[in-house]
Amino acid sequence: MTERARTCGFDIVGVTKPDAVPEAKARLERFIADGAYGDMVWMATTVERRASPAALWPAVRSVIMLGLNYTPHEDPLAILQLRDRGAISTYAKGDDYHDLIKSRLKQLARWLADNAGGDVRVFVDTAAVMEKPVAAKAGLGWQGKHTNLVSRQFGSWLFLGSIFTTLELPADDASEDNCGTCRACLDVCPTAAFPEPYRLDARRCISYLTIEHQGPIPREFRAAMGNRIYGCDDCLAHCPWNKFAVQGREAKLAARETLRAPALAELARLDDAQFRTLFAKTAIKRTGRDRFVRNVLIGIGNSGDATLALEAERLLHDASPLVRGAAVWALSRLLPREQFAALRRTDSDTTVNEEWAAALA
Repeated sequence: MTERARTCGFDIVGVTKPDAVPEAKARLERFIADGAYGDMVWMATTVERRASPAALWPAVRSVIMLGLNYTPHEDPLAILQLRDRGAISTYAKGDDYHDLIKSRLKQLARWLADNAGGDVRVFVDTAAVMEKPVAAKAGLGWQGKHTNLVSRQFGSWLFLGSIFTTLELPADDASEDNCGTCRACLDVCPTAAFPEPYRLDARRCISYLTIEHQGPIPREFRAAMGNRIYGCDDCLAHCPWNKFAVQGREAKLAARETLRAPALAELARLDDAQFRTLFAKTAIKRTGRDRFVRNVLIGIGNSGDATLALEAERLLHDASPLVRGAAVWALSRLLPREQFAALRRTDSDTTVNEEWAAALA
């Protein structure tokens, strides 16, 4: 299995049983009860299916977990110093991993069914599978204090996928937690999104705010976002286990040159068609142009570069209230108060008017 998995492009594989994580349901229920899922309502409505692999597919007898290494070729945090450029999370700079992994899971699953029989189903993280705790039970790594999977061989940089099968396969040993007393991932979080080790409040997480959150970015988190316009790698990049990680070998996941350090000014000018073209076949595309430009405007507001005010001013007239509101905030950070106040105009959207009022208070 391991040799075939590597032939299909995976870097690590392990097997576990569908009932290997009995504590997963209680953890998820606490996450939901705390409201920590934010706008991700689909998490609250799929608790029962997420509780265990058997709840998703009762016929499953074994779960094969696979990991694909995407360790970056450069320091993912260096971009944070280039304030007029947009910082995009490592995982999103190349082709959409969902499509790549799913096709390879299907290839491996067909090989398994042809050679060993049984029925198979494949899942990437868009399905109701709690991949990280299941992967830990399969021996791929352990869930670190930042709640992401950590591997001895690949640090924090693993994409996960799973094959459910009706075959009874021998299970691998679960991984031990090797975080020890380290708090690097917790202490570096710009928005203090971890109320305690091993717990995440998504409502405070920059990855959630820039990708999943539907409305305006809460004011309390805007300055902390810096130039992070899609995702955040801080907690992943600061994990000491990354020193053992080797660079990813999948060329399709490597950063596109256009996404390594894109200029905020250029990104702010994207209309919907241009957005779709630039981010074709990437994970960023599903966020949509309006939410993405909202993030870009937060980056512009944090840039300290007054020359970018022209880009924000132009977007005061954008069709999207979400964009207009973010433009108000960006201008309030870049322009002298009198000049900013002179731009005020009554908006058809209440939220945008509230942005003006808050900025001028």
